[in-house]
Amino acid sequence: MILLSFNTQIPVTFCTSGAIQRGKNLSLRYMILKPIKTAALAALIFSTVLSSCGSRNKGKKERSNVLTTTEAAVERPANTSTGVLVQPGVAVPAEKRPVVEENYRVTLPTVQREFRGAWVATVANINWPTKNNFNTESQKREAIALLDFLKENNFNAVIFQVRPSGDALYKSEHEPWSYFLTGEIGKQPTPYYDPLEFWVDEAHKRGLELHVWLNPYRAHHSAGGAVTSESMVRKTPDMVVRLKNGMYWFDPANPKTQDHAAKVVLDIVKRYNIDGVHFDDYFYPYASYNGGGDFPDNASWSVYKSNGGSLSRGDWRRDNVNKFIERVYKEIKAEKNYVKFGLSPFGIWKPGYPAGITGSSQYDELYADAKLWLNKGWIDYFTPQLYWPIEPQRQSFTALLKWWESENTYKRHLWPGLNTVEVRASNKPQEIVNQIEATREIVPNSVGAVHWSIAGLTKSSAMVETLKSGPYREKALVPRSPWLNANPLLAPTLLLTNETSSVFAKWLHKQPEQVFQWVAYAQYGGEWHYEILDKLETEKGFPKVKDGKKLQAIAIKAIDRLSNESEYVAKKVF
Repeated sequence: MILLSFNTQIPVTFCTSGAIQRGKNLSLRYMILKPIKTAALAALIFSTVLSSCGSRNKGKKERSNVLTTTEAAVERPANTSTGVLVQPGVAVPAEKRPVVEENYRVTLPTVQREFRGAWVATVANINWPTKNNFNTESQKREAIALLDFLKENNFNAVIFQVRPSGDALYKSEHEPWSYFLTGEIGKQPTPYYDPLEFWVDEAHKRGLELHVWLNPYRAHHSAGGAVTSESMVRKTPDMVVRLKNGMYWFDPANPKTQDHAAKVVLDIVKRYNIDGVHFDDYFYPYASYNGGGDFPDNASWSVYKSNGGSLSRGDWRRDNVNKFIERVYKEIKAEKNYVKFGLSPFGIWKPGYPAGITGSSQYDELYADAKLWLNKGWIDYFTPQLYWPIEPQRQSFTALLKWWESENTYKRHLWPGLNTVEVRASNKPQEIVNQIEATREIVPNSVGAVHWSIAGLTKSSAMVETLKSGPYREKALVPRSPWLNANPLLAPTLLLTNETSSVFAKWLHKQPEQVFQWVAYAQYGGEWHYEILDKLETEKGFPKVKDGKKLQAIAIKAIDRLSNESEYVAKKVF
């Protein structure tokens, strides 16, 4: 196949023995020659090429496509082709000539940005899989349904629980397969597959970020079946304590616990193409887990005191967690800078912060100083579980969100957790909408929210319809993370083909592995419209007339996994 490229606006025709089909490795199917400086030389080569095509394709019907760009246009299938059958010495009709202008400079509209996530809990089979005896195909079918649901309703992230209690919903050399996955601790799925790998791949196909959710200290859940020889309770007895409610907990003060949990996190970061790591509110357990009694860490406390420790017991416990949070954040960044680290602590730091707030204290009861983590910037996004309504004041959603924002000294993402399942309000859908709108006002520079849990959406048509017709009416990109360095993303290549009633656009990128999404723009009657597209969507037809307005221009941008935008490429359509 031969392609001629011109610096002039002379129409270019190519012939080929086999049609170039859309989406079939175009960069390997054509050759670009050096620009031809004069029309006379162009005509000479043009005639020679046509003659050559005729001799090589003797007896075959010749196909051609009229190009207007220094790029190759995509030849359309035979039943939709608008190419002109060209014979040697026959001019191309004027109406079939180029329809685009190169290097067109425009001002594009700003794309909406908002983090829209949902938790998918695997502990006790809350969200997925709904039963622990499903085979692989049933598990995959449920996963696809959830991911399709999120995509269809304009979400852009899923927070997927992969380590509910010292176990794994992925292939791990450090912890056993989860009871909640197969009904038996240590038993792999049948037929074998890696659930986390599957979730990552399928989420990314749909333009969804995948954040892995881990419980760093829970070693065995009371709903997780009998403790067996495969359980971490049996494999690491020196790291684990038993609580009165039947659960087992890794002792946060034990250096082995910290090393093991950090190793588990880093293993996932290294081996999987994830977008984030997420911890929830379970640090030291709630007192109710131990019958209202204190956490049974006397052995660790005695070791600390005998080694000259001077902190109070409460400060010592908080220090254990603080050091672990800082360590995990730094180790994630050292391995893969772009993987975000997020935390969703209990929504109240201490009663009285801000004034008028009452309730439990994560600082004193869970020994979690989440305010410090936010103040130090040891996280990329912060998702306090603000599971209360806007009114009354004693646990006001808006009052708490404003206070957390005032503590956000490093200006990290502040995306509150919303109690979509059971917020105490007479009109739950409207309350959640009001909270989303309040978040947009309080944290305007990095808007977002995470919904607890996906069941609050899938099991309530009123909730999802209210969101889809209201604040989530349009798709949104995830907000940028400007403190995370990223290599500049190259501009894509835009190819256009003229059709009878539309212009067909295709785009390519020299670094496809760096592209996470695209934003395609079209201008009608002087007004720009855009659409956020998934990575695999690399072509689109634009009608020449829409709502009585003519198509004037098309543009495309690439978006990387940190939601940074490339420079645009735009072409004017005459």
